[in-house]
Amino acid sequence: MQTLFISGKNWTLSLAELTEYFKARAIEFKIDYFSTEFFALTFPTPLNPSVIDDLGGTIKIAEAKGTLPSETVKEAFLNKNKPAQKQVAQTIIQSAALEGMKKASDKLLFGISVYTSDNNLKTVGGRIQRYVGSAIKDELAAQGKKSSFMGTSQDRSEAQLSHVEVLKKKLVENQAEVLLCIGKTQTWIANTIAVHNPFEFQKRDIYKPNQRAIFGMPPRLARMMVNLSGCTSQKTLLDSFCGVGTILQEALLEGAMVVGVDVNSWCVKAATENLEWVAREYNLSEADFRVVQGDVSRLAEKVGLESVDCMVSEPDLGPALREVPTGPYAQKIITKLEPLFFGFIEEAYRVLRFKGRLVLVTPYIRTRSHEAVTMPIEDKIKEVGFKRIYVFSDDLFSEEAPNHGKLMGSGSLVEMDERHKIGREIHILQK
Repeated sequence: MQTLFISGKNWTLSLAELTEYFKARAIEFKIDYFSTEFFALTFPTPLNPSVIDDLGGTIKIAEAKGTLPSETVKEAFLNKNKPAQKQVAQTIIQSAALEGMKKASDKLLFGISVYTSDNNLKTVGGRIQRYVGSAIKDELAAQGKKSSFMGTSQDRSEAQLSHVEVLKKKLVENQAEVLLCIGKTQTWIANTIAVHNPFEFQKRDIYKPNQRAIFGMPPRLARMMVNLSGCTSQKTLLDSFCGVGTILQEALLEGAMVVGVDVNSWCVKAATENLEWVAREYNLSEADFRVVQGDVSRLAEKVGLESVDCMVSEPDLGPALREVPTGPYAQKIITKLEPLFFGFIEEAYRVLRFKGRLVLVTPYIRTRSHEAVTMPIEDKIKEVGFKRIYVFSDDLFSEEAPNHGKLMGSGSLVEMDERHKIGREIHILQK
């Protein structure tokens, strides 16, 4: 069964999270298509929509109901070909995408979202949305169903309903959002079956008892990192720079046993209180966690040799920068941090069990020359005995998938907003 995933801002990181999440749970899949906007994956059995609650980088999950050639969509809306427009509408109406709507007992509200990485098609996304919406409304009327169409305003850059809009209007429950996911050669017609709930992540971000805004990691990113580590229930996850426990709380929600270490006594207390809050808030009656004070240079003494299955840590990204640094200054920051990172890598190897994973964040510093300065950990990880995990491999992709050579050659993942001077380079290492 083919399933569509609408990705967050960092599509590569979103796809990486999906692949590691499914691999860790022995869920078979193939990647049929990927782009900056969406992915198409095939599963041997239907996917449980509730998996979206476990993901940080997926906005919507949709079930494919039909396909049509993308060339037809282009002809219809770029060239304004009316017979092609009718063909698009007819294909959508004859697909299974309207089955749930036709069963609605009351007046129905439905929506259309258009996803494409083709910039030309993005400019006519509103036109596609309105035309398809009108065609669906006419079809429902012919079936004796009253309906109203929810589109997007013309000042919005893309013709897509947000996950918040879909949640508030209960479009998932009524199978009432139709997605048009336009790929290079094929367009998928799909119904949204799950949406990311931003309110839950927001709650864990701003309503937990203790916060540390300057040094904080967003819960969504923390969840993605936990999934990249292969963490599942019954495994033990360690964050040895735990701060207020954001990574720990996301692992706890996966059902893992979590251990936090921080040199700062206030952080130890704050993280403990936050984990207690999460356990109460989400009714985790069997939550298993502990947070201890300690220096990372003596990590094995604190948590024990070969005692954990997964580690996710962000040691130090360097000082807050007001301006984009020069290359030499960026290198100075990296050089100053090297002893901390190299010592940590050695200790991490000691506390991980055989085949245990370390997801490590190192600084990714953008410079005035537009080149990035990064932490040179390659020699150290080889010296210690770690193996670098390449998330993407040829066997994950179907024969129909686009060229994926660049994805397979990537040894790390970068997370960085345009406004930031220092980003995160994410490494996945295995003992």
